[in-house]
Amino acid sequence: MLSNRQNRRRWAALALLPTLACLSGCNTVNSQANNAEGVRLYTQGAYDQAAVKFQEAIASNPDSADGYYNLAASLHKAGAMYNRPEDIKQAEVLYNQCLERNPNHVECYRGLAVLLTETNRRDAAFRLLNNWNAASPQNPNPKIELARLLEETGQFDEAKAQLIAALEVAPADARAFTALGRLRDQAGEYQQALANYQRSLAINGAQPQVAARVATLQAAAAGAGPAAAAGAPSHVANQWQSSTTY
Repeated sequence: MLSNRQNRRRWAALALLPTLACLSGCNTVNSQANNAEGVRLYTQGAYDQAAVKFQEAIASNPDSADGYYNLAASLHKAGAMYNRPEDIKQAEVLYNQCLERNPNHVECYRGLAVLLTETNRRDAAFRLLNNWNAASPQNPNPKIELARLLEETGQFDEAKAQLIAALEVAPADARAFTALGRLRDQAGEYQQALANYQRSLAINGAQPQVAARVATLQAAAAGAGPAAAAGAPSHVANQWQSSTTY
């Protein structure tokens, strides 16, 4: 099982990149072009140059939550990589500006929760996600993000409870099924994990790592024994988010 530090690094990496390509909130040609160029630069590791493009995108369309998220993510990454505390502080401001424009911006909540955790404010990260959950009780995403944070802090039963609650309000949420399957996989509950993974794939088939884990579990059930199933839960460690959404 990954250590808390490894879990945090993995979680942070997931939180910063996935929706940089989400341009649905950009309403002008200039904003779209700048965001697209910023995404290209970000994926090449040119975070400072990407930030400039995202600043230009915001100037063209100051109401787009995605623009603030993209700029925050770039500054967050650059600040952590180059040890620039001012970039981290500015990223926090921008994450909050993103949430002012879209109070249910999943990736922004995740990025801000990661930042708070990295700056030794885990209690604030929990408050952030719990407040979101209280404000949007029928939204599964706060529960899924809470489960992520609970898992990182070793509260596996509580994480599982949040995922079950997410499925109660959204019975066809592939992310929740994948995450629940992963927790059960890590706990050695292979049959339940397999059922969760299969349900997730039935909803969203574009999850190759989940499909690979299903094949491994099915092979074990067919005669290879539980030993073959053990040791591979990390194969779906990055499947908290749906590849079709982020």
